[in-house]
Amino acid sequence: MVSPRALLSVWDKSGIEDLGAALAGMGWELLSTGGTARALSESGLEVKEVSEDTGHPEAFDGRVKTLHPAVHGGILARRDRKDDMDTLSDLGYGTIDLVCVNLYPFEAVAARDPPAPIDELIEMIDIGGPTMIRSAAKNHHDVLVLTHPDQYPGVLDALATADGSPSGVDVEAREALALAAYQRTTAYDATVSNELEGRFTDSDVPSRILLASGLGTGLRYGENPHQPAAFYPESSVSGPLGLAA
Repeated sequence: MVSPRALLSVWDKSGIEDLGAALAGMGWELLSTGGTARALSESGLEVKEVSEDTGHPEAFDGRVKTLHPAVHGGILARRDRKDDMDTLSDLGYGTIDLVCVNLYPFEAVAARDPPAPIDELIEMIDIGGPTMIRSAAKNHHDVLVLTHPDQYPGVLDALATADGSPSGVDVEAREALALAAYQRTTAYDATVSNELEGRFTDSDVPSRILLASGLGTGLRYGENPHQPAAFYPESSVSGPLGLAA
């Protein structure tokens, strides 16, 4: 039986060694990149570099690590489609059953005072991470996508009850993970767009403001007493801002 495979590539390494150890203990093969691979290896885990799996080295100072058909084919191949699986086999690629990614800290660098140099800010725009997240979320019926350490325990518990099989995580949980993944990439891109709008233009007012508000608190009622309402504080633009809906 082929072992399920997890691709772990994170900036925030909180809990990543425990996640890797738990997956390895359930028979998963670990794929990783750069600093994440080093952290896992130094904790005593066997880990395979993505570059070894793809046959292509990291390039351009790490700008290209996971942008390869072996990675995205392994994520996006539909397991219930014979033609997909035949193509994957013909190409010599394996499936990837779990993707754990969190992104370069663009928000933190953008929030610095005084402002970070534009070259440093640009290097904090993650490319491969959001691409893997979106691929995994699109194929969430076959692939688990983790974007925050808070998600690790619940997924590990579900896997443990199924003897490590990815099928142990039910559809509702997969859908929740996929939704969280798209919300994360949307908020990230909104922050990038809003920040670069201020950097690249001289306009007193932005041409477009992209909002990615998270639920703050419930309100007693909306415009009318029979309508539900909530307040959503906004963090993807500079200055205090919120949305009542």
